[in-house]
This record gives sequence, C-alpha cells and structure tokens, in this order.
Amino acid sequence: MPKVLIADDLSPRALDIFRSRGVEVDVRVGLKKSELVEIIAGYDGLAVRSATKADKDVIAAATKLKVIGRAGIGVDNIDVAAATARGIVVMNTPFGNSITTAEHSIALLFAAARQIAAADVSTQAGKWEKNRFMGVELYAKTLGLIGCGNIGALVAERALALKMKVIAYDPFLSAERAVKLGVEKVDLDDLLSRADAISLHTPLTDKTKNILSVEALAKTKQGVIIVNAARGGLVDERALRAALETGHVGAAGFDVFITEPAKDSVLFGAPNFVATPHLGASTNEAQENVALQVAEQISDYLLTGAVTNSLNMASVSAEEASRLKPYIGLIDKLGSFAGQIADDGIEAVDIEYEGEVALLNTQPLTAIALASLMRPLMPDVNMVSAPAVLKHKGALLTESKRETSPIYGSLIRIKVLTGGRWRILAGVVNAGTAKIVEVKGMALEADFHPVMLLINNIDRPGFIGALGTMLGEASINIATFHLGRQAAEQDALAIVGVDQIVPEAIQEKLRALPHVRYVKVLQF
Repeated sequence: MPKVLIADDLSPRALDIFRSRGVEVDVRVGLKKSELVEIIAGYDGLAVRSATKADKDVIAAATKLKVIGRAGIGVDNIDVAAATARGIVVMNTPFGNSITTAEHSIALLFAAARQIAAADVSTQAGKWEKNRFMGVELYAKTLGLIGCGNIGALVAERALALKMKVIAYDPFLSAERAVKLGVEKVDLDDLLSRADAISLHTPLTDKTKNILSVEALAKTKQGVIIVNAARGGLVDERALRAALETGHVGAAGFDVFITEPAKDSVLFGAPNFVATPHLGASTNEAQENVALQVAEQISDYLLTGAVTNSLNMASVSAEEASRLKPYIGLIDKLGSFAGQIADDGIEAVDIEYEGEVALLNTQPLTAIALASLMRPLMPDVNMVSAPAVLKHKGALLTESKRETSPIYGSLIRIKVLTGGRWRILAGVVNAGTAKIVEVKGMALEADFHPVMLLINNIDRPGFIGALGTMLGEASINIATFHLGRQAAEQDALAIVGVDQIVPEAIQEKLRALPHVRYVKVLQF
C-alpha cells in the first residue's frame, strides 16, 4: 500500500480521498527540516502547501519518494531540478484558486478607489471624516490588465460587469481571444497612457520584473490606481511610493511584496495605500479545491501511474516513454530556443515531425515543446497545462507528420509566429546527442551549449574577425562556432557557444557592427 505524508495544513477531506483510494496517509504539520529529512525515506508521496521546503537535502533523503504534490500554483519551495534528477514527479494545482485571486484583485480595486481601509480606521476612532475620504467611481473607467491569462480573464469578466472598459497587454493574447473576452488588446505604452486603473496578472520573469518602473509609472494618467495581487517585484516599490506621495498615483492596493513576509515595506504608510498579507488564494473554497485536487492527483499517480499537472513529466505510458526518450531532450531544447527568440509573444506554433519519430505518439513531445517554448514568459507552465494554456490564449497550434525525412532518420522542426514573423528551427538526435541542423531555413549543424550567442547578419567579409575580436577583448571565451548562410552577400547566421553570459553592453556593440540584424543570448 502506498504511503503519503501530508506536511502542511490541508482540508480533512483530502485525507478522506487518500484513504478511500487505499492510500495510507500520515499528517505531520510543522516539521523542522531535520525532522523531515529523518522520516521522508518512509514515504512514496509528499503533499505540501508553501510552508514545507522540499529542497535538495530532503529529496536526497527521499529514497522511496515517487511524487511531490503542491496544493497551489507556485513551487518555489520545491527543488524541481533535484526531484527530476531523482525521478520524482512534481505536481501542482494551477487552477484551483483562480476565482479567489480574481475576486481579491477586484476587492483591492474597490478598497483603493474608496479608501476603505483608512476610512474604517478613522470611523472606528470616532472621527466621522466624510469630507476627507472622497472616492473614485469605477463605472465607465478604463481598467488596464497587464496579463490576461486565466486570472486576468476572470478579472476582466468582473470589471465588465461593473460597466468598466477593459484594455489588456499580454504578448500571448490573440486578437480573437481578446474579442471573445470583450477586452481591447493594446501595447504597454498605450495601456499606461489610457488606464484609469491598472491590475497586474503576470508571472515574475526577467521580462516582467519592474514592468511598472519609475519610467512606466511616469507614463500613466494622473490619479491612476495600481493593484497587484500577482507577484512581488512586478512594480518598483520605491517608485510607487514616490508617485503616491506626489499624488500622480491616486491609490494602490497590494497583496504581494518583493520581500515576504513583508514585516516592513517602503510602501507601508504611503498615502492612499492598502495592503493585505498575500491573501489572494486565502478562501475556504480555494484551499478546499487545491487540497482535493492534490489528493486526487497523488493518488492517481501512485495507484495507476496517471500524471496530471506535472511540472517535470508529460502524460505518457511506460512503453511510450521508452521509445520517446531519445527525442525528449531534443524537443525540450528546441522549444526553449524558440521561446527565447519569440520576442513579440506567440501568435501561432507549428511543429513538424519527420521520419521515425513521426510514427510515435508525439503528443507528449508537443506538450514538452510548448512548455519549454512558453516558459520564458510563463515560468509556472508545465507539460500538461501548456497545450490548454496555449489554446486559452487563442494561439493556433498545428502539428504535422511525414514518415520520411530527406536527409535524417528523424527530424523535428518548430515554427513560431511572433510579431507577424515566423521563426523556424530544426534539430535531430545524432549518436544520442541533440543537435541543431536548421535555423531560419539555413542548414548548419551545431551542438547545444549552456550559453549560446545567436547572430543574424549579412554575409560579408570582416564580420567573423570583428566578432572574435570583440568577444576576445571582453574576455569571453568561445567554446563552439557554427555558421550557416544562404549565399555570399546574403543572409547568414552564427551560433556561438560561449563560456559566460555576454553582458548587455557587449550585445549592444555586436548589434552596432555593420550588417548585423539580430543578436540574442540563449541559455540552456
């Protein structure tokens, strides 16, 4: 009989699910790390929320562990890489608290617009300051959504019911999906200049960190309301404090902060600022939903091998996994490559399978490709949820198979439509090693390197020498160098494996070289 440890508070109904399915379960909440390390070897499954840290030490001690289930979305408390290396499936419950978080965003919007928190303190102190708390009516105002995924769409639905106009900035949002939601898709600058209120619903990535920077806030309307119930770090907190002090930002409501628990914050005490302690998912209904989901998912995996909402494993049978194994590493890297060069969001994806791989069940491969493709902008996406998320965004996915390949035994090609342009690359597995064999229609053969420099240029004399000199002067060591071109004086590509990250200043110098069209640093 499989045995599961529940290490954080979950609904009692989760225990009922485990026991009714024939899974033995222990509840040990509040364990110290040393205590968890000491006992974890006795369990096949681990169910956690956010308090328990399943780090590399815990995972190293978990000699029997087969699955870790997170009742919630974020897995910052789980070392997914270490779990993957040990063959442990990591699952989350990505949609169990969406409604709750959307409702909390609307609650913060109302609270900020009507200064409810400050008015409550004043009134209960017996002051009755009616003239002090002049609010803002939300009717007919424009709400700008930064991010319009699952939660953002729910916020849009509720805002539209309030008779607000909703505009949205989201690289993944298609025009068709925007029309269906009843929102207007806009670019970021347009949103900043038009919105009476801005609500954030995007993950924290390198691209979204401080998306509301001091410069972005300066572009907003006088008196704008800012709401953040997504992730700390999306807003420059010091810049927001200054804007609240001057009155340029009329009010703000925050549920998340750069440092949590937020015992102290530059925003505390700012004029017209209301704060809550990361309550977005804190309702009885949401906690019940995620607890029941994680119990079902862990039970299914331990009893039947079924995988749902996994961050590190696609849904696939044991026999299929053995046949697909040589191609999993290849398509994961191809997807990551394509995602890193999809600079203007993802409008459509086309995946082509040629040769022997086309005869296999390619659904797991496609799911892996989509997860890798979207992860630069959506780090929480996984191999199971990726196809549904892409469909929800309105991006078109096509998959084609051809049983023969002109040159190779098997070839996988990924095409991504981004900013109205197709980015195309292909790869193969050669002697067990994943290789790039085509980029932008140009043939070349290159190994994947942990850090790679992709350069698109016009093929004219002097470029390679200038590139080598510039990297050498910057003490950047070249590990591999591969070239492809259409013809002399035409389009060419260089894929350069380097031993360290190329600083932005050097990238700008490379872009300034004659005939260079595009420069991108890729990481694998």
